[in-house]
Parts: sequence; C-alpha cells; structure tokens
Amino acid sequence: VANTIAAVLEGVTHVQGTMNGLGERIGNANLCSVIPILEYKLGYRCLPPGHLKKLTETSRYVAEVANLTHDPRLPFVGAFAFTHKAGLHVNAIAKHPSAYEHIPPEVVGNTRHVLVSELSGRSNIVVKARSFGIELGDKPDVVRRVLEQIKELEFQGYWFEDADASLELLIRRNLPDYRPPFEVLDYTVLTEYRNGRGMLAEAMVKLRIGNQVFHTAAEGNGPVNALDQATRKALQEFYPEIAAVELEDYKVRVLDDHHGTGAKVRVWIRSGDAHGSWNTVGSSTNIIEASWLALADSLSYPLVTRPEIAARIPELEPVRV
Repeated sequence: VANTIAAVLEGVTHVQGTMNGLGERIGNANLCSVIPILEYKLGYRCLPPGHLKKLTETSRYVAEVANLTHDPRLPFVGAFAFTHKAGLHVNAIAKHPSAYEHIPPEVVGNTRHVLVSELSGRSNIVVKARSFGIELGDKPDVVRRVLEQIKELEFQGYWFEDADASLELLIRRNLPDYRPPFEVLDYTVLTEYRNGRGMLAEAMVKLRIGNQVFHTAAEGNGPVNALDQATRKALQEFYPEIAAVELEDYKVRVLDDHHGTGAKVRVWIRSGDAHGSWNTVGSSTNIIEASWLALADSLSYPLVTRPEIAARIPELEPVRV
C-alpha cells in the first residue's frame, strides 16, 4: 500500500491492487486501503461521486463471495477499524471524534463501535447504552450497577465484546421499568440411547409469563436443541413472533482447559429473524447451563427490544407460596 501511494505521488497514473488484498500469493496492494487514502486524504478521484461510502459493504461482500471470514483488523473497512474500549478514550471520542479517528467512519461506510468490558469506565456504559436507544446520562446508580455486574460476569467467563444483545439485556434489567418477558422456574434435560433411533435428547421446561405457568417438553437432536424446542413451545402461546427466530450459529470455547472435563466454558449464540441478527453469551462449568443462559437471552432479546412485543409483556406477579 505504501509503495502504491508513493508511486501515485511521484506521478504514476495507473496502479493495481485487489479487494481486501486477496490474491494467488501475497503482497497485493489492498484497494480498500489505497482508495480512501488517495481519494479522501490526497484528493485524487478514484471512484464515481458517492461511491466511497460503499467501500465497507463491498469489502464484506467480496469476502463472503470468496467464502472467507472478513478480517476485522483491516484498515478503514474492518470491524475493529473504528472500535474503542478504554474509558477516557471513549469519553474523548464522544466529545471530539477527530482526536482519535483519522477519518469519520461514515466516509467509507463503516461504523463506530464502543466495547464494554471489565476495564470499561462509566463513559463506555453511557455511550454503549445510547447506541441501544437507552439514555443513562442521568442515571449514575444504574451505570454503577451495570459496571459492577459486568466485572463480576467477566470474572465468571462472560465476554460481552461480541454479545451486544446480552449486554443490552443486562442494561435493561437494571432499569426500574424493566419487565421480563418470562421467568424460568425449572428445566430438565435428558440424553438417552433408544433402540432403533440412536441418541436422543429430551427437555422439560417450566416457565412463567405474568401469572400463567407453562410446562412443556420436547425432543431434539441434542440437549441444546431440545431445550430450545421446549422453550419455544411455551413461549409461542404468548409470543407467536418467537417462531420466526432461528439459531444461526453456536460456538463453545473452553476457558480453563487445565481442568479437563471440569473446565469452565463460554457459549456464544447468534440468532436472527427477518429483522436482523443478534449475539448472546453464557458461561458456566456446566455446558448445558452455559448454553441455556445464552439461549434464554437470545429468545428474550426480540421480545424486550421490539416495542410492539414489549408492550404485551405482562407484569410478573409475585409467586404465591
């Protein structure tokens, strides 16, 4: 890239490169870096007017067509190119973005991201909540509780940097007007071998919506699938929209492999429907529990965040003993 830019500055009028630097071998100039430097920073016309803002979209499309994961660390077009984490850093970004960003991300069609972790300050929480449409600037007690909970959960193995849906739910659960869409009373998962049918899993779930208790059971091709099916069966009676939600990806990561089969695991789930996709996370030494925590968030998220559904969530009445 540097050689290509230097050549143009010396008068060369034709240079070559490839999208994302892809090629048969190595060393191809990445046009996703060359184009914005030449056009936005140096004033050379490389694309038709208005097309520079399509650069990120095009870069990701090329990666998808090539069946490659889009590199989040690519300059200009990567998911991390305009990502910020440290508390003071985020506070400054909110006031003067140009102090930390060499170009506005919108110029190349990218977006600014604020990460939240145990190292976050209050500014991170406020800015991140604002991106969810939640204003916490006048709620210091809520910000403090959220920070404390994030630190505790990350100590337990959670990682919210790629699980915005779980983070948004955590923030919303600390708001005084939050109403949970459902409460899980208990669940059981059985895995067994059946002659002629092979390995099967069955889950039984008891949950409460308002003052109604639903007790359902379902079979699945694995314990997580069975839990998912049983929970959906209960929820669909009250929230028919949940039928459109699909599990798109499921990943498990061992966090402390020196404990062998007793290791703590983190489960990450991507779910989606016609409205978009969202990511959730759960962590436990029990892989079923970790999966359930991520799964419960993935099913709660669309119910809580879509106004037309959230308006139907009933008040959760106290359990009568």
